[in-house]
Amino acid sequence: MTSTENAALARIRADLGELLRLAGPVVMARLGIMVMGLTDAIIVGRHSAEQLAFHALGWAPTSVIITTAVGLLLGVQVMTARLVGEGRRGETGAVLRRGIVYAFWIGVVSTAALLALGPLFLHSLGLEPGLADGATQAMLVFALSLTPYLISVAATFYLEALSRPGPGMWTMWAANLVNLGLNLLFVPGAFGLPAMGAVGGAWATFGARFFLMAFLLAWVWRMADARELGVFDKPAPNPAEAAEQRRVGYGGGASYFVEVGSFAGMNLVAGWLGAAVVAGYAVVLNVAAVIFMVPLGLSAATGVQVGRAYGAGDTAGMARAGWLGFGVALAFGILVSALVWPLAPWIAGAYTQEAALVALAAPALVLSCLFFTADSLQVVAAQALRARGEVWLPTMTHILSYAVIMAPLAWWLAHPMKLGLNGIIWAVILASLVSAGCLVGRFWMLARRP
Repeated sequence: MTSTENAALARIRADLGELLRLAGPVVMARLGIMVMGLTDAIIVGRHSAEQLAFHALGWAPTSVIITTAVGLLLGVQVMTARLVGEGRRGETGAVLRRGIVYAFWIGVVSTAALLALGPLFLHSLGLEPGLADGATQAMLVFALSLTPYLISVAATFYLEALSRPGPGMWTMWAANLVNLGLNLLFVPGAFGLPAMGAVGGAWATFGARFFLMAFLLAWVWRMADARELGVFDKPAPNPAEAAEQRRVGYGGGASYFVEVGSFAGMNLVAGWLGAAVVAGYAVVLNVAAVIFMVPLGLSAATGVQVGRAYGAGDTAGMARAGWLGFGVALAFGILVSALVWPLAPWIAGAYTQEAALVALAAPALVLSCLFFTADSLQVVAAQALRARGEVWLPTMTHILSYAVIMAPLAWWLAHPMKLGLNGIIWAVILASLVSAGCLVGRFWMLARRP
């Protein structure tokens, strides 16, 4: 092996090592988000099935908004990584400060919209009056927690772009402990407090998110090099970089909205087939959501590496970072599919003891193994493209794949073709393959340019 080949192999090993070191804590932080929601559902559900319904319905409107808002803040991560690559670390504080301002206003506007329109929305769904009323009370409290959570997201993205994912991970899991304690206190009522049920679970989420914001801001404030990074400096006017930060966020927010909205819409397609199909789809979607946290964290790490290479003008480095991210995503997708396939009946059985539902959900879980790899690839490729300046192509690809193709295809396969739940899963498979193919193909085209 020549010295040139040895040097190339050493760079690949170094980049892969950095990718995995960054991705590990990011993945754990994203899994912490899922655990927090699961904790709420378990404690509220054990207290009362009716209160769990209030909790789930109250959470639903805020989940779409908060996912979209997180996408709007992706510019913090991308722009920070680019400035680091350009050797302008001292200007990254300006990105954070702009991101916190954006997070504050996005949170305030979203909260105001939910407070004003959320009750009307829930009462317009044709729910029983008592169900809509209980869900509204929980939703109003969830809405109040949007602003602190989004500010914590801005701080987390900033630290991850600086290759400091540890604080975000540890703080998220500490927030899970806060959430657990408050749930045990508020939901059933302890130490003389009244039982608050779903509303208590929502207040536990508020407390955990406020803790998350306060701790992360304090961490950034107390970093030894915070002053060198420009954290305490008022940003100098830079309309071009501010506009680029918002542009990345607009693309990310639109993509997230389309994806989460399309997958939520599959509940409606399933609902036309009956309660059993809705329950079966819920099992598949929950398993897929947990699995998705890993490639979602990997996409952040890949985006940071691609963004740094982009800032440094390193074309080979951008390509290398992207292909390494895709390779890890591919390996993960194959591995998790190989695990879920034989374990599908046991996984479905963990969600329900009803034999009929297990018989429905288990084959759908087996079938879903065909989209885990494509789904992993598409989310990593989308973030890699955003990091190198291709902001709107991922958004248009997601609109094509999940809104134009998946939604009508799911209806056609599930209803006229009478494939039921499996028809919905086949639509997800085909949409994920289209998305992954378009995004990875576009990255390949850009990587070939000088």
